[in-house]
Amino acid sequence: MKKTVLVSGGAGYIGSHVTVELVEAGYDVVIADNMSNCDDTCLRGVREITGRDLPFYRMDFCDAKAVEQLFSDVRIDAVIHFAAYKAVGESVAEPVKYYLNNLTSFLNVLDAARVHGCNVLFSSSATVYGEPDKLPVTEESPRQSATSPYGNTKQMCEDFLRDSVKAYPEKIRGIALRYFNPIGAHPSALIGELPRGVPNNLVPFITQTASGIRECLSIFGNDYPTPDGTCQRDYIDIVDLAKAHVCAVRRMLDGKMESGYEIFNIGTGRPVSVLELVNTFERVNGLKLNYRFAPRRAGDVTAIWADPSLAERKLGWKAGRSLDETLKSAWEWEKHIRGIK
Repeated sequence: MKKTVLVSGGAGYIGSHVTVELVEAGYDVVIADNMSNCDDTCLRGVREITGRDLPFYRMDFCDAKAVEQLFSDVRIDAVIHFAAYKAVGESVAEPVKYYLNNLTSFLNVLDAARVHGCNVLFSSSATVYGEPDKLPVTEESPRQSATSPYGNTKQMCEDFLRDSVKAYPEKIRGIALRYFNPIGAHPSALIGELPRGVPNNLVPFITQTASGIRECLSIFGNDYPTPDGTCQRDYIDIVDLAKAHVCAVRRMLDGKMESGYEIFNIGTGRPVSVLELVNTFERVNGLKLNYRFAPRRAGDVTAIWADPSLAERKLGWKAGRSLDETLKSAWEWEKHIRGIK
């Protein structure tokens, strides 16, 4: 009998790619999203890629009654939770908005999982490591004080999941995937990152600058203690990231977990500076970007990248796509949605 996976926030960037990989791995998938930060572009793309019209619930995970109703109506074997606000800078400016949404939505999922019995895969983040003392970071690296309310919500939700697993071991098993910086798009160019308004993430701002939507790309800070003065990150291809979720779901549903709560870093293990990313995008796509350096941005850490070896050993997962491939896919997606030949 096929297992059913609920993807909360499944119409968004990461959720849509994970949905595709789950379907291709043989799972039944239910998508739920309030569409507050996306339109139906990626939903249509998922249907076209998979050839399936997947069940979709338009709902807000901050609505406890709606969450309970969904879990009552559908037998859910695992839930992957993406339904959250995710912009670091905005969270610094509007912390209450982030705490209300990100914490309430996940608590409602955990309560439904407690009642109905369900595996929970939480979309965590490298932001839980804050400004790390030692690089690369492993799952044993200490969590630092979060540099933003967004990062703080990730830490708190990890704690919610850990404590819930401990309190309800017969009902809930959980995995937190701490992933680094997802970029790129599906090779079909039918789904990708499509932010509303001004992008908060680097690559959409790069592609929108290349397509003429934005006049100039701002690189925040060129005086960091890094080789070229710009921040360093671990950029992970979105399809590679999506495949990691499938591996984690399989580990839970096949009863392979070694404890009720597990954590895995999902990254490449390679630091790439902002300037290096911009230069690589220009090279692989034969373009020249208009960019300038701007003051540092609140909440940004200097450098962080993963040691992904635990995920390789325990999940059987490893990043496979090159940065060149990923940045080509990002531009193909941008051209697709803008109608650029």
